[in-house]
Amino acid sequence: MQVRSFTLAAVLQVTLFGVLHADKWTYNGPEGEHHWSRHYPFCGGAFQSPIDIQTDLLRFDPTLRPIELHDYNLSANEHLTLGNNGHSVQLSLPSRMFLSSLPHRYSAAQLHFHWGSTSTPTGSEHLVNGKRFAAEMHIVHFNSDKYANVSMAVDKSDGLAVLGVLVEVGEFNPAFDQFLKFINGIKYRNQRVKVPGFNIRSLLPARLDEYYRYDGSLTTPPCYPSVLWTLFRSPIQISPKQFLSLASAVYSSRAQESNSVPMNGNYRRPQLPDHRVVLVSFQEGRGLHGIQTVTSPLVRKQIIQQLLVGDLADLADEGLYKLLPSGPEKRLVADKKRKAFNNQHGPRTQHTNPKKQLLHPPPPPSKKSRSHNHLGGGMGLTEEALCYVSLEHQVLHQARQSHTEAQVVHTLRDLVFPDLNLRSYLGCKSELDFSTIRHIVRGRPTDEVLELDGSLRRASVGVMKKFPSFASKQGVPATKYEGVSNVAGQAKTQPQGFPHPWLLPMEWED
Repeated sequence: MQVRSFTLAAVLQVTLFGVLHADKWTYNGPEGEHHWSRHYPFCGGAFQSPIDIQTDLLRFDPTLRPIELHDYNLSANEHLTLGNNGHSVQLSLPSRMFLSSLPHRYSAAQLHFHWGSTSTPTGSEHLVNGKRFAAEMHIVHFNSDKYANVSMAVDKSDGLAVLGVLVEVGEFNPAFDQFLKFINGIKYRNQRVKVPGFNIRSLLPARLDEYYRYDGSLTTPPCYPSVLWTLFRSPIQISPKQFLSLASAVYSSRAQESNSVPMNGNYRRPQLPDHRVVLVSFQEGRGLHGIQTVTSPLVRKQIIQQLLVGDLADLADEGLYKLLPSGPEKRLVADKKRKAFNNQHGPRTQHTNPKKQLLHPPPPPSKKSRSHNHLGGGMGLTEEALCYVSLEHQVLHQARQSHTEAQVVHTLRDLVFPDLNLRSYLGCKSELDFSTIRHIVRGRPTDEVLELDGSLRRASVGVMKKFPSFASKQGVPATKYEGVSNVAGQAKTQPQGFPHPWLLPMEWED
């Protein structure tokens, strides 16, 4: 089947952030979420959302500040658009509403909901230790420091910030009635009504200082990994009648269609963690005793620096634990899950030979860009964000004739994962993946790479000996470890310069 290519305008139309439109994807059936990646390859890629927020993913970050809201109290004289886009109930928001407690200023665009059904009132997208709530609200913001509107930001790696609110059935919530009382006006797809403004803050939990934070994606096609997620710890409540307004009063079908399709169960299933961790702003509470404090950004920068230009032998001898902060046994679990993913979707192609890559790496940055265009005090991570539409167009153009849809998905994942993993690692929201280490050290002297590889292999084997039952259960042999040595033999053939456009050398910091 020919891979479908689409223009930027078409891509923007398939998001929840544009005008109300006629999308063909659904949550179930032949166009359901298991088939999204056929037309939206990032849906089968890296850093996807939602996830199940398990305790072993949590890292306490003492630098996380309470969420600061601005201009959330809207006047009743200001009219908002409430619409049914065939996938959710969506309320437009003015861009003067913004968040100021994040790395950039993020301005509001809209809010929407995901929910279960009358028979199964569990429809939140995020889970907490396996628990799914009745519904979930997302308030979508875009990076207005860098982009003019949400359409320009949606496909950028630093484009969006979403506030997630878990919803459970309980007491009546007067704030929700501010728009639910108009829901009969949007029973069918593409219907819209005007509603008076109200205090959007009243939809949120009382405490804005307790939340989960991680790097993720849109939870609907095209699934770009462009979202900084903030999920509040405390759920809010709505009454059973209010929940039924969502679960039974609206339809995914149009008014003129003979078969009405109820809109319910509009949530995506949890995705793999992908070596990400979840930062938390709180330490108190059941099950939180003993969770790790996140490694500081400075230590992470020093580790990357040492991989780039430092002594790999020293890192292998003394700093190996820094490369395995979450424990190698967790990495082996992650590798097992990735293997299962590959068995289901086909093996990902490995692009270690530049001549065989679908996308040729750009030339090394100029001296000017090395000294002026970076983050973290010369860390070597350029401030330029990834543009997913551009990457997708390049891969589709070069792969259309000779590659299957599954290979396109894997190619895009292999292309963006090291960048996402490194950026997220430096932001303390991921552990460093072995594939990223391979990207960093390619081109380093072969003997040093082999020594680092040997240390990582020994650590892996040590875990297998320590957890033999785990190895037997997972079907992972003790020597099964995909180390970094496969780049050692290629080191002499690698082009001169740096292995990736965002990896630049830096001065040693005192």
